[in-house]
Amino acid sequence: MDSAQPAATPLVVSSDDLSVRYESRRSDSIYEAVSGVTFSIAQGEILAVIGETGSGKSTLAATVAGLAGTGKPGTPQITGGALTVLGEQMRGITPRKRDRLTLGIGYVPQDAGALLAARLTIGENIAAPIYARDRRFDQSEAGEAVAILVDAVRLPLSVMNSYPHELSRGQRQRVAIARALILGPKLLVADDPTSGIDVTARGTILDIISELQREREFSALVVSHTMGEARRFSSRVAVMHGGLIVGLGKVDEVIEQSEHEYMQGLARALRDLKRADELSSL
Repeated sequence: MDSAQPAATPLVVSSDDLSVRYESRRSDSIYEAVSGVTFSIAQGEILAVIGETGSGKSTLAATVAGLAGTGKPGTPQITGGALTVLGEQMRGITPRKRDRLTLGIGYVPQDAGALLAARLTIGENIAAPIYARDRRFDQSEAGEAVAILVDAVRLPLSVMNSYPHELSRGQRQRVAIARALILGPKLLVADDPTSGIDVTARGTILDIISELQREREFSALVVSHTMGEARRFSSRVAVMHGGLIVGLGKVDEVIEQSEHEYMQGLARALRDLKRADELSSL
């Protein structure tokens, strides 16, 4: 049981024994990426999700973001348990309800900066979700909202007239975060937002998400690289391994209490990192 989760706090995400799988073109081939996971995200909370490649964390993020069951190529399906996001049951959700629900979810997929529209300016890329919802939305109001977010992700306002190829990978990732937040979502799902970014710039990306979450009071699920990174922006972490959640709760408690072999390896790595930091400060 995850004792770190206050029972009286309203839940934005609630998962009970959730299983998610991918089906291949071969009828006899089924890949279960998430196997019976139970967790929750409270209103105004960030839950960090970490795990090795293939652990199921990206599938979990996509499912929470509303991508499961759409029928699009490469998307997963919920095959067991239950998942509630922003009050909606996700298993068997209708297309109309999904469209309405996803207006309240900001999604940053892996390497989202590379998915920006090359022929649109940065300002137009960020504003795109506004006009997808309402083509007649006031341009001045949209421009002001875009400028506020560009500043919030620590980019100069001059980039609004630039094109994606003119920005660095880290800058494009900040643009993707701004785009995900332009509609003021109640939930942000960010799948490894520092992937492929220079190690010296990763902390800035995570700090930006943390600052925006405090200012705008949204909830968030953020997939991250390591326990050290998770500690930087969240007090609670879910550790995935082989499609299972093998650790869930406050970061320090998860490290200290888990008996799972994978978790023990993470604990040793974290202790070694702390020891190296202590030695370097001498």
